[in-house]
Amino acid sequence: MDDLIDDELFLQVEEHLKCSEQSWLLGAGISFDAKLPLMYPLTNKVKKDIKVSHKKLYDDIITPLFEELPEQCHIEHVLSHLGDYAALAERNKEKKTAIRGEEIELSTLEEAHNTILESISNVIRCGYVEGDDETADEEGTLSEPIVDIESHLDFIDTLFNHASAGVHERRKTVNIFTTNYDTLLEDALALNKVPYWDGFAGGAVAHRTQRYGEPAPANGQRANLIKMHGSIDWFLCDKGYVWRVRDNDRYPKANRRVLIYPQATKYIATQQDPFSSQFDLFRKSLNSRQSNTLAVCGYSFGDDHINNEIEFALSKEENKTVLLAFLECKDDMPECLEKWRSSSFGSRVIIASLRGLYVGDQGPYKRKDDDDYWWTFKGVTSVLKNGCEV
Repeated sequence: MDDLIDDELFLQVEEHLKCSEQSWLLGAGISFDAKLPLMYPLTNKVKKDIKVSHKKLYDDIITPLFEELPEQCHIEHVLSHLGDYAALAERNKEKKTAIRGEEIELSTLEEAHNTILESISNVIRCGYVEGDDETADEEGTLSEPIVDIESHLDFIDTLFNHASAGVHERRKTVNIFTTNYDTLLEDALALNKVPYWDGFAGGAVAHRTQRYGEPAPANGQRANLIKMHGSIDWFLCDKGYVWRVRDNDRYPKANRRVLIYPQATKYIATQQDPFSSQFDLFRKSLNSRQSNTLAVCGYSFGDDHINNEIEFALSKEENKTVLLAFLECKDDMPECLEKWRSSSFGSRVIIASLRGLYVGDQGPYKRKDDDDYWWTFKGVTSVLKNGCEV
């Protein structure tokens, strides 16, 4: 009897992945096999590179900021902290603020912020695998990158081209939300010939047309790609326009900076802030009175803004969204998931982990006796392709 109940739960996972209304939230973990670093190795690499290229900025600003923040902070926390200091300096009549007793000008804070963003962009363009005691770092260059797109290609191909009979016809446009700055998802969509919308109009050089409050267009595209933390090929120009620009283009010639969240300076108007509009689209996708699945992979539930949006939506009585999280949970489960599992909407919180399947506060239910790697990006692709049977 128990086996029958377990089988039914695994069949439910497959049905949720066939849902006609579905969104995906994809985090840094999906790019691990692509030879792109997770947040802490990225932090180590950026610190190392800036120490070499901008020693004074590193000593005067970046090191003191790391000393102020908790030990477990990473480079996004530092960017956010820099943004707070920049806001203080912006309001100061002398355009200055103090970091650990040392006066710093606003222009220097902005230079530090932009230097970090450029460093992040270069690491992601080139690829980087942090070594350990037994292996050396593996590092790409702009002329010889080591980034590998195969896992992304396979996932997109499986999601859009290998669904079972009838699923394509019923399925609405799939929303793909990602916190990643790399361009692997849009490249994989294009290489698999999947029409998608990303909020821009144009070709290789494009301008952002999406505005806060506007829904994604219904133009027959099969996917909406919504990059919640910006992208290495997004640039903000001094007039407030957002452009998508290829790596080595010298135009648009206006002063521009790479657009990765969080930013250190304000936008001309809220409507031109792409991050606000991305989160607005995320919020809209979660608020559904129809059967709706939010599938999550590679995201460790470390972003309070995203987590709050998920919790607020799921807690609404009329909401029917199911959270299906593929997550390692080797030692502990993220605090927010533990809380949600035992809440009034706990039955709509499903976690596919290393230990097995959790449904609400029940589980784990095991597909196999040993560790189960269905939570990885390749594992999720396999479940999409072959179902939960092992």
